[in-house]
Amino acid sequence: MPYAWHAHPDVWLLIAGLLGGYFFALRRFGPRHTAPGQPVATGLQKACWISGVVTLWVAADWPVHDLAERFLYSVHMTQHLLIMLVAPPLLLLGTPAWLARELLAPPTLYRVVRRLARPMPALILFNGLTVVTHWPAYVDATLHSELLHFATHAALFGSALLMWCPVAAPLPELRPLTPPAQMLYMFLQSIVPTVPASFLVFADKPIYHFYEHVPRLWGLSAGEDQRIAGLLMKLGGGLLLWMVIAVLFFKWHAAEEENDRQARRWRALERELDAGRETDPMRWTG
Repeated sequence: MPYAWHAHPDVWLLIAGLLGGYFFALRRFGPRHTAPGQPVATGLQKACWISGVVTLWVAADWPVHDLAERFLYSVHMTQHLLIMLVAPPLLLLGTPAWLARELLAPPTLYRVVRRLARPMPALILFNGLTVVTHWPAYVDATLHSELLHFATHAALFGSALLMWCPVAAPLPELRPLTPPAQMLYMFLQSIVPTVPASFLVFADKPIYHFYEHVPRLWGLSAGEDQRIAGLLMKLGGGLLLWMVIAVLFFKWHAAEEENDRQARRWRALERELDAGRETDPMRWTG
């Protein structure tokens, strides 16, 4: 039965651990790292973390997980978009800087993350995994192995966390790019996924053998399902990335305008001081 409910206790444990661990850390360790009266995490950070965890829950639990593994590649693609482009930035934005430093306290782990989270390594790793994990033979293999499927999702999620660091990391040293460079970085991230997406959209026959032999849902043929998946990857993923670029642009524009206003105030103050010196030079010379 395609819509029969299936329990996923491993997913529930993961979600409970992420939520419980987060709020336990805020309560138990947060006061050590914040000044008296300062919140251990802002309301926005808590909302982002909860939203990120809920996104993972939707992607990994029934019905998305079951439909993706047994019936529709387009749902499988939706699952990947949630795991790679929605949940990671929300979780990063929801992590206070002090908590990120606690999580990265082991020196070796910190060095590895800082090296891999640099723009070029992160871009190569993320896009390389995106291409490999959409290779037909690899996709079919993951759908026949629960362990490989889980490992693939874990690798995609980890690479996505690293990819989003130059834009959304809670630690300033993991965000080395200026706003214009961040926009260029996100634009580059939107290019490579169009290659496998184009193969999915324009292939004249299904390229994933597994989905050719599953029960068809919603009147979709395997080819139609594949084209929808390609469009989701190209248009849906691209739209998400371009939305981030737009947010970065407007934040940068607002910051530049504020800097201009501050500069105009200083210039006006300097003119007033210069005018005062000219009208009453004895006051300024003592």
